[in-house]
Amino acid sequence: MNVTVSTSRTKSKGSTSGSVSGAAALPQVNLLPPEVRAARGLVHTKRWLAMSVAVVLVVIGLVYAFAVLARSSAEQELATEMDTTTQLQAEVTKYAEVPRVLADLGRTKSARTLGTSTEVQWKGYLDAITAVLPPNVSIDTFSVAQSTPWETAAAPQDPLITPGIGTLTFSGRASTLPDNAAWLDALDSIPNFSHPTFSAATIAALDGPSYYIVSSTVQVDLTAVANRFPANQEG
Repeated sequence: MNVTVSTSRTKSKGSTSGSVSGAAALPQVNLLPPEVRAARGLVHTKRWLAMSVAVVLVVIGLVYAFAVLARSSAEQELATEMDTTTQLQAEVTKYAEVPRVLADLGRTKSARTLGTSTEVQWKGYLDAITAVLPPNVSIDTFSVAQSTPWETAAAPQDPLITPGIGTLTFSGRASTLPDNAAWLDALDSIPNFSHPTFSAATIAALDGPSYYIVSSTVQVDLTAVANRFPANQEG
């Protein structure tokens, strides 16, 4: 067995019990074998290693638990989103016809707007003409030369007349020749009519009293268009 003897000659800075100031320190002897000291150091090292491993294992466990929770949450969110997607796809399938129906409806509205863009409700104007007729005049024929959505109306024969949306021509019979000026003023008073003319007066007889055949034309202005379905109208 090895014995280590250590001697210290360090002076004490103060007096202690059982020592004399200025006296040399007593020699100290460490009788522990080196193997024991090494074993004690190894125990300390093992303790620190065990603590380090425990800390690492705790950290790994926490990281693993966090990863498991995050994965579970992500899987739940994915399942929810997949359910929502399935429901939306079912809704899309349910309403698959809607875009086509809306497109057809849009085309129908456009066609209706175009088809009625030159529509004039002639019944009201015929009633207005009848209302201003002289008492001895009746209408036999009623014709319209009107523009369509695809072509314009023929221009009036008189270049001084401003063309409108169409030309209204009617003829009738009168027992006496009407007052031309009064007749033209009456036609001109009808809204959306302009440039009335008195074109002919002929005496005729059919196995009875003679009568006059009178013919008139009038320009129908663009404001006469009914415009029941404007382009910007909803529905």
